[in-house]
Amino acid sequence: MSTSTSPGTTTTHGGHVDRIFNFSAGPAALPEEIIQKAQQDIWNIHGSGIGILEHSHRGPVFDRVLAEAEEACRRVSGLGDDWEILFIQGGATTQFAMMPMNFLPADGTADYLDTGVWAHKSIAEARHFGNVNVAFDGTQCNYDHVPGSDEINQTEGAAYFHYCSNNTVFGTRFENIPDSDSPLICDTSSEMFGRPFDWDRHCAIYAGAQKNLGPSGVALVLLKKDFAEQGRTDLPSMFCYARHSKAGSRLNTPPTFGIYMMGQVFNWIHEQGGLTEMERRNSEKSSIIYDAIDTSGGFYTGLAQESSRSHMNVSFRLPTEELDDRFVEEAAAEKMDGLKGHRDAGGIRASIYNAFPREGCECLASFMKEFAARNG
Repeated sequence: MSTSTSPGTTTTHGGHVDRIFNFSAGPAALPEEIIQKAQQDIWNIHGSGIGILEHSHRGPVFDRVLAEAEEACRRVSGLGDDWEILFIQGGATTQFAMMPMNFLPADGTADYLDTGVWAHKSIAEARHFGNVNVAFDGTQCNYDHVPGSDEINQTEGAAYFHYCSNNTVFGTRFENIPDSDSPLICDTSSEMFGRPFDWDRHCAIYAGAQKNLGPSGVALVLLKKDFAEQGRTDLPSMFCYARHSKAGSRLNTPPTFGIYMMGQVFNWIHEQGGLTEMERRNSEKSSIIYDAIDTSGGFYTGLAQESSRSHMNVSFRLPTEELDDRFVEEAAAEKMDGLKGHRDAGGIRASIYNAFPREGCECLASFMKEFAARNG
């Protein structure tokens, strides 16, 4: 997989020195050309003589950065002016609390689908603010699939219906948006802009940046304006979407570098061919690894049912925990990092977001076949 160039250096993917395949679930792989551009813009952005890390969030250079990030977000998604685009500190976990704080009345009920570790945590946060109906309890099947409509028990007149479109730990995703008469809220953290999406069936969509959009510490929040107007305004400022909207994502000093990087990634996605091309690439990449699982004669076992398999997070186990550990150790020696499964699931997890290269999936699949031949 790798070839030596000189003592202490290694050429890996793309011919770049000292870059290995990063399968981390987040913070995760970013497009290498964006990282290289950021190196210059950290030093001197837009010929200003000052880097992006140093510019005032109220100055004209960051005005431009923020406007370009929002414009690029609308371009790649196709969102119209009826949507608010907000960049908020704290990642998706903060949104677990902010969504019910803003949109779940004290006497209301919200429907939640418990389809994985992060969906489960969003339910715990929502219960601080109102009643939650767990419309599907995935703990009963060890999160091995996402539910069909016949498995979902909805509440009539629910304040909203919350689900996670792609579940990173157990490697499941909704191929189709679940049906609901209630306003739909979706956590898309691990697949945002990884495939075309029916935005207008939703009222709110959010994503922590560090998986598919940029660095950690910032979340992208998309709110349908007519739904946002129903939110509470009597909350502490930093937890009120209306205040963030009124301030144009600058209620306080925002994560300026994170917003800059997200804007660059939005542009990169658009330049690569947009969401349809991302979906094509991600389907092909994941199929390479799933094929290695399915043709292993049972040596590898996927955690997700085939109908619910994620294109972003491929989770599987080996026959024993000892072999899991050996696999991770030997893969790391072959310049493949971040493959250890989440502590709640164990096993192996390969996270292959938009920026992750196809050749890394091919490398992993080749290693899987060779490892199974030696240890099966």
